[in-house]
Amino acid sequence: MSAAPEKTTNKTSESSAETTGTWRPHVEGPEAIGPLPKDVTPEELLTYMSAGMSMVKSYRTHGHLAAKLDPLGSEPPGDPALDPSFLELDDHALESVPAAPLRTFVEGDTLKSVLEHLAEIYCGPIAYEIEHIRSHRERAWLREAIESRVFWIEGTPEEKRRQLIRLLRVEGLESFLKRTFLGAKQFSIEGLDSMILMLDEAVLLAARDGIEDISLGMAHRGRLNVQAHVLRLPYTQILAEFEGETDSHVETLMPAGGTGDVKYHYGANGVRQLEVEPGVTREVRLSLMPNPSHLEFINPVVVGRTRALQTDWQKPSSTEHDPKRALAIQIHGDAAFPGQGVVAETLNLQGLPGYTVGGSLHIIADNQVGFTTDPGDGRSTRHCSDIAKGYDVPIIHVNADDVDACRAAVRLAMSYRARFGKDILIDLIGYRRWGHNEGDEPSYTQPLMYKAIDTHPRVAAIYADKLVAEGVMTTDEVEEMRERVSAKLKQAHDEIRHITVDEPMPTFSSPSRTNIETGVAAAQLVRLTDELLTVPEGFHVNDKLKTVLERRRDALGPDGGIEWGHAEALAYATLLEEGTPIRLTGQDAERGTFAHRHAVLHDADTGAEYTPLENISGARAGFEIRNAPLTETACLGFEYGYSTTRPDSLVLWEAQFGDFVNVAQVIVDQFIMSGRTKWGDESRLTLLLPHAYEGSGPEHSSARLERFLKLAAEDNCTIAYPTTAAQCFHMLRRQALAPERRPLIVMTPKSLLRLKDAASNIDDLTHGSFKKIIDDAAVSEFRDDISRVIVCSGKVYYDLKRHAEYTPEDGTAIVRLEQLYPFPTETLARTLAGYPSVEELVWVQEEPANMGAWRSIRHRLEMAAPSIRLRYAGRPWRASPSEGYPPDHKIEQERLVRDALGLNHR
Repeated sequence: MSAAPEKTTNKTSESSAETTGTWRPHVEGPEAIGPLPKDVTPEELLTYMSAGMSMVKSYRTHGHLAAKLDPLGSEPPGDPALDPSFLELDDHALESVPAAPLRTFVEGDTLKSVLEHLAEIYCGPIAYEIEHIRSHRERAWLREAIESRVFWIEGTPEEKRRQLIRLLRVEGLESFLKRTFLGAKQFSIEGLDSMILMLDEAVLLAARDGIEDISLGMAHRGRLNVQAHVLRLPYTQILAEFEGETDSHVETLMPAGGTGDVKYHYGANGVRQLEVEPGVTREVRLSLMPNPSHLEFINPVVVGRTRALQTDWQKPSSTEHDPKRALAIQIHGDAAFPGQGVVAETLNLQGLPGYTVGGSLHIIADNQVGFTTDPGDGRSTRHCSDIAKGYDVPIIHVNADDVDACRAAVRLAMSYRARFGKDILIDLIGYRRWGHNEGDEPSYTQPLMYKAIDTHPRVAAIYADKLVAEGVMTTDEVEEMRERVSAKLKQAHDEIRHITVDEPMPTFSSPSRTNIETGVAAAQLVRLTDELLTVPEGFHVNDKLKTVLERRRDALGPDGGIEWGHAEALAYATLLEEGTPIRLTGQDAERGTFAHRHAVLHDADTGAEYTPLENISGARAGFEIRNAPLTETACLGFEYGYSTTRPDSLVLWEAQFGDFVNVAQVIVDQFIMSGRTKWGDESRLTLLLPHAYEGSGPEHSSARLERFLKLAAEDNCTIAYPTTAAQCFHMLRRQALAPERRPLIVMTPKSLLRLKDAASNIDDLTHGSFKKIIDDAAVSEFRDDISRVIVCSGKVYYDLKRHAEYTPEDGTAIVRLEQLYPFPTETLARTLAGYPSVEELVWVQEEPANMGAWRSIRHRLEMAAPSIRLRYAGRPWRASPSEGYPPDHKIEQERLVRDALGLNHR
């Protein structure tokens, strides 16, 4: 990927490392380095030089093992390779080797002085792991930046005072909350206080690079302090969340009509005006994304939001992505980073064309303990950050008690990200002053650690002592700062007692959706079909595929035959012409798992690609389609973050098979289905989940419809199971154009994609809209004689209709339920009222009785037909969704169809 140019406008904090180092050119042999030292033969010198180069490599590779990274003072393990005697280098040898051939960027004339500097750089309060990076260019840049110490800046006295007041505010907020709200959970940042200064620095450097939006994701630890001191959320709002736990009349962050969340899960937005150079200010918008207790699952959501902010959809048909527009900052936990698989999934997205954001800044809030679990019980690696090395991510370890080192780490990280457009990680090693939460007693399980913590000074005190020792401040001035911080918090607390809400909070209304017409003129559909089938001159479409695609022209004629893939493409094309941006991703989404879409064509001779939907002549918005990695959790989280950021877009994610969505259950439960009621998030995210029982076995039959229906409440989504190509067309257009923004979960077909009976004609697309209920037109002439009405969804409708022993004259009507939530109770009731002689209502499904829709909609069916006997026909209760062997499937499918039609009772 192309490298972003590095900014060099700030002389005090972002000088170019490429122009300030003291790199010495490589020299070949002792004759090229001047006179030999006394008492050293050329052969000895070559031996010493070889050992010296090994020592340099050892510091760069293993120096982190000897670094003073633990604020609590534990001794690092070290490494024998860092000891000169390991290579039989004595003082004489160290003094004999000149610095020039060593190719370092430190001061000094001999190997001895070079190693002293390298020890200070690589084994001090900051350490680096960069030698695993594949790119020589990146490694060379990092070595120079690190060894020249260009990002270590000696601040002015005024800058140091500003840093101290920030630390005192961080500490002051935590202390005030503990004193004022005894026993309340706040998940204090104490022990990692410097993280706030690091985020401040990152925001400033981002502004200097021209970044306009920053999205942050983090778990609960330190979240309140980030809200207050990075996003600048007023103290009154944060304190109101604590008061709101005991007083419902206090105004809180709970969304109107929702059920809300705990205070340390809410998101927040802020705008910062930053002076990027003397007399020049820039505005940066910051957003801390809401996050459940599922720790690292916010990571892909943040990256998806960032990608959306970086994407320009105004260019017709295609999209333009600029990573300089927005930045993703991911703050991780030390136990969760190696323990949660979503971390690796999200790291894998960083270099993929459809997901890259030009590099995320990662910070691990390293407490050196996970709840009560020691690192040795929680990971198999030395550092919690080690998993990132597999994804070519540079790693910086830093002692959280060293403010200057922390800021230097951020400067290096941001410069690397700006130059190379890749992820970089800072492992901020500190401690957790209290237990997992403030009511927990950590000394039960980590007694030695907490003995050390009890006597360990806070970082504000350490930094204040440093400034006093330097003569920057006096002890009295430090105390005055503390008193001002305390007074401001007390004032804010007094203010919220006068801010109350007398009216009860509204609740979400019952589901009520706007009915919109989604038909499109026939002439437009004919024109768009022609455009979708037109390729550049000389482009050779696979001959077999070309024949399949050309049938789409004939399908617009009087005989019909518009199949699913054709209708879907027309839905997208018409939306693009109406100005709706579209992003479609998924596992094999470009072709489609079942070869129905073919949105991206491949030249049979050259392999070149062409995407017709990116070349619609009348498009007023962009189209993007991407094959996704074989990843569900991170990809679905990514698209959720994208969709909540761009509510004007239609964002779709398709699973290879519907059951694959199981892997992303946390994203479904905690974000897609509950994000609106907890946090006020709104999304049009559309999930396309192939679902049908066709003898493919337990794992490729069911998209677990029952799980979505169990989560459907408070008008939080739409769940559909369409049975015709026209229904697909209208459904997608309604999802994009309806004023209500809700996720759409679709049970998409497999065999129906090319089933003739499920195809549509052009008139079906030019008129009307999505039908929640499709009545049985075949029995219209003898409705008064119908005694049994079957209600079903999906493919089983065609199994019933095409059964050899079924005829419409048998007294059975088959009604299709195309929308399962919000359930169309009134529409179904009106439909059933059209059958005056009906005695039995049968719900038919392919899934077992404890799965599928039955147990979620039974009461709805009873409400629609309270006086009609209701019967179930389907598979019995099962632990597994379906049979494993095709013959068994056929037997069971035949049984349930016959049962539904009443054939088993004859």
